[in-house]
Amino acid sequence: MTSIDVQVAKKIQWLILACSVALGNAAVSRAQSVCLPLPRLLSISPMGGQVGTSFDVTIAAENMEEPGPLLFENPAIQATAKLDAQGKPIANQYTLAIAHDCPAGLYEARVLGRLGISSARIFSVGKLAEVVQAPGNTTLANAIELKVPSVCNAVVSTRAIDFYSFEAVQGKRYIIQCSARGIDSKLDPVVIVGDSRGTDLVAQRTGDTLDFVAKTDGKHTIKIHELTFKGGPGYFYRLSIEELPIDAPMPIYPSTRSVSAFSWPPTGLAIEPSIAEQEEVLTQSISLPADISGRFYPAADVDSYEFDAQAGQTWWIEVASERLGRPTDPSLIVQMQNPDRSGWLDVIELNDISSPMKPSSNGYAYDGPPFDGGSTDILGKLEIKETGHYRLVLSDLFGGTRKDPRNVYRLVVRPAQPDFCVVAWGLHMELRNGDRNALSKPLALRAGSTVALEVVTVRRDGFDGEIALSVEGLPTGVAAQGLRIPAGKMRGVLLLTAAQDAPQGISSAVITATAKIGEQTISHPMQMAQMVWPIPDAWSEIPSPRLVSGIPVSVTTSELAPITIAPSEPRVYEAKLGETLKIPMIHSLRSEFSGAVLQLKTMGPGFDGNPQFDVSLTASSSEAIINLASVKPPPGEYTVAFYGSAVAKYRYNPLAISVTENELKKAQEEQQRAAEVLTQKTQALASIAAEQKSAAEAELAEATKKKQEVDAQVTAVQEKLKRITEQATPRDTAEIIISEPVNVRVLAP
Repeated sequence: MTSIDVQVAKKIQWLILACSVALGNAAVSRAQSVCLPLPRLLSISPMGGQVGTSFDVTIAAENMEEPGPLLFENPAIQATAKLDAQGKPIANQYTLAIAHDCPAGLYEARVLGRLGISSARIFSVGKLAEVVQAPGNTTLANAIELKVPSVCNAVVSTRAIDFYSFEAVQGKRYIIQCSARGIDSKLDPVVIVGDSRGTDLVAQRTGDTLDFVAKTDGKHTIKIHELTFKGGPGYFYRLSIEELPIDAPMPIYPSTRSVSAFSWPPTGLAIEPSIAEQEEVLTQSISLPADISGRFYPAADVDSYEFDAQAGQTWWIEVASERLGRPTDPSLIVQMQNPDRSGWLDVIELNDISSPMKPSSNGYAYDGPPFDGGSTDILGKLEIKETGHYRLVLSDLFGGTRKDPRNVYRLVVRPAQPDFCVVAWGLHMELRNGDRNALSKPLALRAGSTVALEVVTVRRDGFDGEIALSVEGLPTGVAAQGLRIPAGKMRGVLLLTAAQDAPQGISSAVITATAKIGEQTISHPMQMAQMVWPIPDAWSEIPSPRLVSGIPVSVTTSELAPITIAPSEPRVYEAKLGETLKIPMIHSLRSEFSGAVLQLKTMGPGFDGNPQFDVSLTASSSEAIINLASVKPPPGEYTVAFYGSAVAKYRYNPLAISVTENELKKAQEEQQRAAEVLTQKTQALASIAAEQKSAAEAELAEATKKKQEVDAQVTAVQEKLKRITEQATPRDTAEIIISEPVNVRVLAP
């Protein structure tokens, strides 16, 4: 069992209870008109902690009434709900304990709620002393003093600059790191070091790390702001300051990995390269194969490697730099020396690794997903046509102004080693008259729903075969189908279906990709990607996807899918090539829809070209139609599904209304009793003897206080009832509707 499984096993009872009782502080964004609500963890404050310490944190989440267990991928980080004076959990607050043996680094956190498991958020564990930003440090006079070394957890405000100060010693070197994008923040930080009066001495506007050597003793300032002066809860950061020896290399701080990094490293790559770049040499001689470490430094650096090659040889060249987390764009030219050594002739130029499937070109028409599995790194083939002397010329395409010694690369030249890697993300599509979204889609399934994962592959060194997917560890009642990427294709669709009678539950799934390459069977774990922040409108903000750890899958029964479309019988439907296959489908309707017709397309290997067909959103049954004369798949057995978009009249957690109405009734009854007691105490005071008046006045004061408390409670519950009633009002919500998978057998004519 994984650490998440262990934690959930202890706390699963909470989830069952939480789904029957819902409180009304749901954070349902009115701007989100696409995708049924899914639980998303937005922030943890503070967003990091020191090894071996215990402290309180507050979370912010979306579509989460009363968050349940806060779960970490590393069991060395444990969270327990913070309790009030009456022993009741305080909403959104937890006490964290980080074990003494917890390694420093970045860890995924997720929270469990009524709708299931949330998207992930990064939590940092470090060894430096931690402080939390005090409010009001937006002026030099209110600068927060930082000890060296230490780290401060903070949030930058809109149109504001955060001020800090530290004591510097002349000649000492200080590394000032503002971790932001690398820990899931929206912040593009500007880091400035100034003198005691705040006058700028050195600034870093294109990165998060500033390397500063003090020229004088005494107080210095640090200023932090967002590049375009944005701010707010999503613009958090961790500001650290450390002293480093003058000749020490610039440290590389841990960071999340972009979705493009799923294709690195290749299988079998040595931990350390066998050759290091000789920066003092203009052209370095090597022999092939080669594994070289280097860096794009200083600015406009060009590295050249010479070698001899024989006609008929084929070499594969791979460069990693962007996939190592650096803001680089490698470009490589292979040249052959003229026989008379008079110059060099270009043989091939290699640039980006293409995305396995075309990403969306804009935010309004769906011509690809908001994920890009490609990279600015390099993967290409070099065929030697003539025996001779060659060289590789490697540079950073836009490195003319980049002068960061941390911009490293790894250059690998190898004979063919066919292989593959896979990554998956939640399916996006055009919804509601063109509205585009880029949303985190945790695998939080409603009973009766089918969700789709787009699975894409980068094929390495000529491998072109079929890739099979196997899934283990799904919750009870959840099945996986569509388990292959066809030969020669870059994309497949994996379907997860929660049966209509699936019980509530959660588990950590493992998805493995397997292929036959030559005589070997090769298996790799499938990686998952998510959007760092939910973006309802991709016109307004650039989506930022990254890889995540683990594949938790949950099922909730507190809400069911608005409609379930399933084959009338669980059997194989067959027809001959050239015929039209009609499959009876049953509709289980649980919601009203805007519009009466659902237009369905077909997903499945070789079936994408099936003509679109209509089904009724008000009928209890329909026929799915597959025109085998149009799609012409080879005879065989297939798994297909039918999908489209519909606008449901969705109500958010209507069960909470009756729960809160009962809560209000009890509060009003308590209010009535308190009023009666107050009246009695008031009347008694008027007729009491003088010697007993002091005690009676104390009782009256206590009754008055109690009445004020219950009045406040009634008002709070009334406001909550108003809020959840508004949230439960039907509102148009566009959603991807996917049928349960259908098994199809195509026969020869």
